[in-house]
Amino acid sequence: MTKKEAYEDIPGTVVFDAQRARKGYFLNQFLYSLMQDVNRKEFLADEHTYLLKFPMTEDQRTAVMKRDWNTLLDLGGVSYALAKLAFTDGHSYQFMAAEMTGMTQEGYANMMIAGGRSLDGWRSKAERGEN
Repeated sequence: MTKKEAYEDIPGTVVFDAQRARKGYFLNQFLYSLMQDVNRKEFLADEHTYLLKFPMTEDQRTAVMKRDWNTLLDLGGVSYALAKLAFTDGHSYQFMAAEMTGMTQEGYANMMIAGGRSLDGWRSKAERGEN
């Protein structure tokens, strides 16, 4: 069992550390493969078969198929690599980020223009019994 880092208690934050890097190695290989047009076309033609080229976990494959952005982060995905999947689907980074936060794209953009998330609010998952 690995030691839980203090930063894991920060709500809304997924830190890409060495443990997540190891967990997400093949997931990120898949995501970065989408930088090439030929791979994007092959993936879109048959997502399941294309994903089998990479020795990812079933949870990772399922999260890719569902476009479950937050789960993909937790399973070791790099946010900039996840953008390759959003772009493959014809979406922007803003679209992906809005979905991750449960906001509309306009709401997300307005929040960022206004300076980001409010400093008010809860600061610990443990405070809310989430750890």
